Amino acid sequence: MSPLIFFALQFAIIAYALVSGVFLAFSDFIIRSLAHTGGIGGVDAMQVINREVFRWVFMTLFIGMAPVSLGVAAYRGLVVGDGAGTLFLLAGLIYLIVRFGVPVFCNVPMTEALPGMDASSTAARAYWTGTYLPRWTFWNTVRTFASAISAGLLLFGLLWMVQNQAQTD
Repeated sequence: MSPLIFFALQFAIIAYALVSGVFLAFSDFIIRSLAHTGGIGGVDAMQVINREVFRWVFMTLFIGMAPVSLGVAAYRGLVVGDGAGTLFLLAGLIYLIVRFGVPVFCNVPMTEALPGMDASSTAARAYWTGTYLPRWTFWNTVRTFASAISAGLLLFGLLWMVQNQAQTD
């Protein structure tokens, strides 16, 4: 394995884990904390968060990991066979499908409904407590686990591959 591929796989593991940590923070305490604001504060805060999330660091990891995930999955088919390669394939596909499919079909539509709402309205509070909090948090937790599982699969695949290479050398 080339040093560049080895570095890229290590970077992907760290990036998957970092993204998982961001989602974990939201599911574990940020959204729960916003839920305790009585609705108005939570909707206001989430509207601001949704505007600020488009910073380069998060978006680079969020969007940039799509082609990396395709590369990880393709690396299995092009270079690595069964065993470690299967873990690479699963890591790349899980991250790509769940991390991008869930937001497109679940989280983003709920998030896009917030900016047009008057946070002090009864409708906004009802949407916030009855729809947004439970559903958005559930799907965000799915994204958390998918990112963490992808990081773990990729880590174990890399370790397996390195161990097999050391045994054959």
